[in-house]
Amino acid sequence: MYSIHVTPTHDPQLLKGVLSLLLLQMLAQRESYGYELVQRLHEIGLSDISDGTVYPALARLERESRVSARLVSSHSGPARKYYRPTAAGYAALAEGVTGWIAFVEVTNPVLLHPIPTQPDPPTEEV
Repeated sequence: MYSIHVTPTHDPQLLKGVLSLLLLQMLAQRESYGYELVQRLHEIGLSDISDGTVYPALARLERESRVSARLVSSHSGPARKYYRPTAAGYAALAEGVTGWIAFVEVTNPVLLHPIPTQPDPPTEEV
């Protein structure tokens, strides 16, 4: 018997909406550099996310003053740019998580129903 491993792909639009929150949460847990964040995202199951997605998101968060960055010399190459949330980043994270949880609470009851093979007929108006 053969085992087939299917790597889930994630809708880029959904990911775009939550990526900043994921990055801010990960950075709140531990100061990190870009490549390390990509690896951490892969570890949680977002294996199709790339550097080309994470680095622009980090640059945007830095422009928005939601993260600060510092260069740290590396023993294995050029200096690395480590990121951490600012006070504005922590505020955005708290607000964003609250909004995300509210969104999930509203949408999950609909989306978690089994998918029917066809819609029910319309109900008769009285």
